[in-house]
Amino acid sequence: MSRHRVSRHEMRRKARRMRRLGVQPIADVTDVEFAELITAGIARFLWRYRSEVTPITIALLSLLAGTVLHRWYPTWWPTVALMTATTAGTLATAGRWLNLTRAIERGYAAIAATLLGGWLTAATILGPLSSPLPAVLALGCLVLAIPWWAHRRRRARVRVERTLAAWPEISQAIGLAGSRVQSAIVDLWGYRTRIALARGQTVEDAIARISGIESALGTRRGAVRIQPVPEKANRLELRVIETDPHADAISWPGPSVSTIHDPVELGVFEDGSPVRVSFKRRHALVGGVAGAGKSGAVNVLMGNLSACPDVIVWGIDLKRGMELLPWESCLDRVAVTPKEATALLRDAVRVLDGRAEMLAMQGLRVWEPAHDAPALIILIDEYAELVDDAPDAIHYADSIARRGRAVAETLIAATQRPSQKAMGNSAVRSQMDIRVSFRVRERRDADLILGAGMHKSGWHADKLDAPGKFLLSAPEFDIPRRARTYLLTDDTVQRTAVQHADRRPALDAISLAALHEPPHEREDAVEGSQQSRGRHARQAASQATEDALSAALRNAPREGASVGDLMEAADMSRPTLYRRLALLEDQGMAVQVSRGRWRATATDADSPAFGDEG
Repeated sequence: MSRHRVSRHEMRRKARRMRRLGVQPIADVTDVEFAELITAGIARFLWRYRSEVTPITIALLSLLAGTVLHRWYPTWWPTVALMTATTAGTLATAGRWLNLTRAIERGYAAIAATLLGGWLTAATILGPLSSPLPAVLALGCLVLAIPWWAHRRRRARVRVERTLAAWPEISQAIGLAGSRVQSAIVDLWGYRTRIALARGQTVEDAIARISGIESALGTRRGAVRIQPVPEKANRLELRVIETDPHADAISWPGPSVSTIHDPVELGVFEDGSPVRVSFKRRHALVGGVAGAGKSGAVNVLMGNLSACPDVIVWGIDLKRGMELLPWESCLDRVAVTPKEATALLRDAVRVLDGRAEMLAMQGLRVWEPAHDAPALIILIDEYAELVDDAPDAIHYADSIARRGRAVAETLIAATQRPSQKAMGNSAVRSQMDIRVSFRVRERRDADLILGAGMHKSGWHADKLDAPGKFLLSAPEFDIPRRARTYLLTDDTVQRTAVQHADRRPALDAISLAALHEPPHEREDAVEGSQQSRGRHARQAASQATEDALSAALRNAPREGASVGDLMEAADMSRPTLYRRLALLEDQGMAVQVSRGRWRATATDADSPAFGDEG
């Protein structure tokens, strides 16, 4: 009786059933074909190490191709030679489009294509086994394999593929079960992969598990970045930074703009792309703890703004000018005391009002910066000190933040103390379109600078680990991407300030006229006009209400008008109506006929001054 042969599928099915019953299955070696095991093992080995054996695979395929060409298509050797030359030339000149970013990589690919194509041409003519072609193929395979095996990016790609092959187990361990890897790319600093989330999972769920992902992937702390994919809510890009591109300071390359209409280059993202943001008619907030790099950002801004002939910069530095005085030759005004800061901001409001008045008279809506009509930027260093030492100045700063955009008057506030008192008790913070956060101590500080709930969404400013690293939030930058600002040395600041001092513009005639008016005249006039308009409006509304109540009482029948009718006629609330009726009764101008019914007194029923009393 022949022994029944059990299929591998049947064996796995029985093993799963035994495990569910708590029994560890034991395979009977008589049920296993050793040939199948050996074949499967070899196939598994070749697949796992497919990258390492690629040179050998290419050599074997070349031998097979040479055999086919020599046997059936021996006259094709000119075509093979032409294709070889074309391929080698394409790889050498346009290899960067095939991810061969370095010249040495393109050279290697062109040489390999030339040698392989030359061998195939010879094999097509002579035959692949003709001496010395087999020895040449073996020696060429060995020589070309050495750079291939030693290539850093290839080895990194293989390591990444093997790491991500374990993603199903990793996703189970970190609480993202069901997510899967869609693609992976190795770059100069690490690798990035696109992850498809399971149904119901969100990018925020993955952000909350960054520490677990770092542990599961075996990376260093702070190496993982997670960014949403705008096209789909259930996709994310996971990036692993193995070599920090921002480990060292980045020297400032020089001004990136020559007009305020162009975006300013603040630094470099981790992928090497520049951080460009426009400050035209946009207020900005820069925050971070001491030593985090805030002063570097201020220097980068001054280095660029001072190169623009259509920008005037006024500065406030309550650290007695430690940060801004080196730029004094490029600053139209600088304030270093609370009193000077208050005066500067008061004058900025006067300029704002003068420009707004001119725009209104000419029927225009915005002030277009030009050399003869420059934008005005007020740069405030240590804004928190301004809140403490010059509280009166905050009212002017609020006015600039609310009304300054149309007239090209911009407020840029920097602070080392992003406290609730400094950042949350005025209108300045809510008007800031641009938020730049350097390292902060606590998560709530990141929310104070960048906005409520930003830390939960992945804006982890508390994890920035070097001076100069920052996160930028703006309408065009709504994804958390780490960047590093440029470094300006003291010599660079001094040299740049001297170089740009001669190109600074003068304040326009309209703004100068607003500043040269007698002190407080414009403010008093504007304030008085606003108060007068408000007082007249309140008086008119009150008089209309009194007139309506007067008419309703005069026209009431002998039994009087009900309280409900009087409330509707005078548009008053019940408490207000009762207070007014009590006053009129004390003055003898109204009488309560019965409970809840009122009318005018007989003597005053026809008096035209009824509603003017009291």
